[in-house]
Amino acid sequence: MASLGLGGPLIYGNAPLGSMQNRRRRTPPRLACHVAGKTTSAEAVVVRRSGNYRPSVWDENYIHSLENKYASQFQDRAKLLEEHVRNMLDGTEGSLKQLELIDTLQRLGLSHHFGREIKSILQKIYTGRQENDTRTPKTEDLHAIALEFRLLRQHGFTVSQDVFDVIKNEKEYETFIEDLDDSVKGLLSLYEASYLSTKSDTKLKEIRSYSTKRLRDFMIESGKNDENESYIHEMMVRSLEMPYHWRTSRLEARWYIDVYGKTKDMNPLLLEFAKLDFNITQASYQEDLKDVSRWWSNTGLKKLHFARDRILENYFWTVELFHEPEFAYHRQKHTIVNALVTTIDDIYDIYGTIEELQQFTEIIRKWDVNLLDELPEYMRSCFLVLYNETNQIGHDILRDKKFNVIPYLKKAWADLADSYLKEAKWHKSGYKPRFEEYIENAWISISAPVILTHTYCILSDRISKETFDTISENSDPIVRSSSVVLRVANDLGTSPDELARGDVLKSMQCYMHETGASEEEAREHMTTGVISDAWDEMNYNITARGSSVDSRFFGVALDLGRMAQCMYQYGDGHGCPDIALTVDRAHSLLFDPVPLD
Repeated sequence: MASLGLGGPLIYGNAPLGSMQNRRRRTPPRLACHVAGKTTSAEAVVVRRSGNYRPSVWDENYIHSLENKYASQFQDRAKLLEEHVRNMLDGTEGSLKQLELIDTLQRLGLSHHFGREIKSILQKIYTGRQENDTRTPKTEDLHAIALEFRLLRQHGFTVSQDVFDVIKNEKEYETFIEDLDDSVKGLLSLYEASYLSTKSDTKLKEIRSYSTKRLRDFMIESGKNDENESYIHEMMVRSLEMPYHWRTSRLEARWYIDVYGKTKDMNPLLLEFAKLDFNITQASYQEDLKDVSRWWSNTGLKKLHFARDRILENYFWTVELFHEPEFAYHRQKHTIVNALVTTIDDIYDIYGTIEELQQFTEIIRKWDVNLLDELPEYMRSCFLVLYNETNQIGHDILRDKKFNVIPYLKKAWADLADSYLKEAKWHKSGYKPRFEEYIENAWISISAPVILTHTYCILSDRISKETFDTISENSDPIVRSSSVVLRVANDLGTSPDELARGDVLKSMQCYMHETGASEEEAREHMTTGVISDAWDEMNYNITARGSSVDSRFFGVALDLGRMAQCMYQYGDGHGCPDIALTVDRAHSLLFDPVPLD
C-alpha cells in the first residue's frame, strides 16, 4: 500500500545513462517476525511482518550543526541582481527574446521573483496573437512557435494545437518538412511543447511521437564538436529521460545552473543571481530541516521499530511543492503530514493485525482522544500525534482565515484509513482486484488527497466552502489526476519489493492479471497510458478551471506529480534511503551550495 513508499525503474523516453544504473543500489527486503507488546501465558503470540526498512542515512547531529553563510552575507548583492534582471525583463524587445528570457528564468529557478512581470509579458503576447491571428509563420520559426505555445499553456492561456499545422505536410504530422532551420533546437522545443497536451489534442500526440523519434536519431548521429552542441546534447539527454514539464523545479534549477554556464550567450549577472538565490534559499531549507528533525525526535514515533525513519525524505517532498523561502510554515506542516502518512501506512501495511487496524480506523473516524486506551500501545502515540497536529493546523487556519477546516481534515484522514484498511483486507484474503477497482481505492490510499486537502487550507487566501466540499468528496479532477500520477509512479518504483514482502497487487500487476499483458507491456501502459492521461487531465484544468481555484494550489498538485516521478524514477527513493541518485539529489538541494567561482 505504501503511500510514500519501496524500489524498480521508472523511465520516460530513453533509459538513464549506464553510470546511473550502475550507481543504483537496492537490496530486496527480508521478512521478519515480531511479537507485539507484552503477552500473558493465556495470550497467543502475534506474528507480524516487517519491511526490514534500513535506518536513515542522514545524521541528525550533522543536520543540527549546519551553518550557512548565505543566510545573511549575500542578501544585498542578491537584491541588486534581482533589480538588474527585472530591468532586463522590462528592456527586452521582441516576443521571441522575451519568451526565451522567461524560459531561462524558469529553468534557473528565478521566475517566482518576477511573477507579475512575466504574466504581463505573456498577456501582451497572447493578446497580440488574438489580434493578429491571420499571420503565416514560416517553418523555420518552429522553436518560436513551440516555445510560445508551451509557455502560454503553462500559464493558463488557451492556445489551440492548430498553431502547429504550419509545420506538417498536407496529410499528417509524421512526415514533417525535413530541412527545418536549427532543427535540433526546434525539435527539442516541439517535443517539450507536446507534453502540454490535453486528452483531445491528438495532433500533439502525433507531434510527440515524431519529435521523440527524431531526437533519438539525433542523439545517435550527433557529435560534440563545439560548446553549443554540447549544451544541446545535454538538453536532449535530459529531456528524453523525462520531459521538462514533468520535472521538479528546484532540482531542475540546480542542474540547469551548471548547463547554462556552458552556453555561448550566457549572461554572467543572470547566472550569478541564480547561484546566489539558490544558495540563499537552501539556507532557509536547512533551518526548516532542523525544526522538523527536532519535532520528529520529540514525537517518539521514530522509536517504532517497524516504521520508516524518513524525516529528511518527508521534508524533501515539500521543497518541490513550496520552494519559495517565505513558505517555511507550509513546508514544515506538510513534512509533519508526510511523516504521519509514512508511519500510519507502515502500521497498516506492515505491522497491524486486521482486528487492530479495524479498531484504529474506527477511532480515526470518530476522532475521539478519549478512546486512546482502546488501542494497542504502539498505535496510541501515533493517533495522539495525528490528533494534536491536525487540531493545531485547524487552530492556525481558524485564527488567521476565520474558517474551521478541522472537519475536512478529519474526513481526509478517515478516508485514507478506510482505503488502507480495504487494501489490508484484500491482502489478508488473497483478493486480486481488477485494475480499475484497484485504482479507485489506490488513488486515495497513496495519500495525495490528504496532502492536497492540507495544501488548500494552508495555502489559499480565500477558502471556498464549495471548493473544499469538492476536494473533500474526492470529486476534484485536479486532485484525482495528481493522485493517479503519484500512485502509479509509486507502484512502478516500489511494487517488486512490496510484493516480495507480501502485499496486495499493485497497478501494474492488477493490469497484467486482468489483461494477460507482459510486464514490459504493463509498464509501458502505466507510463504512456495511465500517467500520460492523468497529465492530460491536469493540463486541461490549467485553462478550464480559470480562477475558480487558487492557481498556487493547482501548481502544488502538478508539483506533487512531478515529485513522485522524481522520487520513484530509479527505485524507491522514499523507502530505500541509500539509492545513490536520490541521496545525491537530496544532498545537492539541501546541503551543497552552488560554487560561486
